Amino acid sequence: MSTMLNTIDLRTGSTPDLPLIETLMAQAFDPRFGEAWTRGQCLGIMSLPGVWLTIASIHDQPAGFALARLTVDEVELLLLATTPALRRRGVAAALLRSVIGDARDKKAIALHLEVRDGNEAIKLYNGAGFIKVGQRRAYYRGSAGLVSDAFTYRRDL
Repeated sequence: MSTMLNTIDLRTGSTPDLPLIETLMAQAFDPRFGEAWTRGQCLGIMSLPGVWLTIASIHDQPAGFALARLTVDEVELLLLATTPALRRRGVAAALLRSVIGDARDKKAIALHLEVRDGNEAIKLYNGAGFIKVGQRRAYYRGSAGLVSDAFTYRRDL
């Protein structure tokens, strides 16, 4: 299923999209911060019930993805990535709106996420009505020993 949103095409992804997801993560997530998941982590989570993947493209060029999971009546946004070459074109916002819409369709009452301290996506989440509810100290461990906190956010639906 595809939907056009301002030249951003969104489609449902699945496990055959893992090589694309790995490529997008390698482009989007700086290894200094330790935010990217391994193929095994992605495959493991995607095999669970309630998990869905949304892939964004602009003019048939992969632009980003969102991975989310429904657990009982709450959704967790697990990963959201936009390729750097296509940032500032509304891709992340379109993916986030899609996850919020899907969460509502699934009758979720809240959407949760975590984000690295200092990540520019915090502006997107704040603008979309997310409220900071917690902090995980030294959660992200990147290359060369770089350690960063994670902030947890919630948005009631």
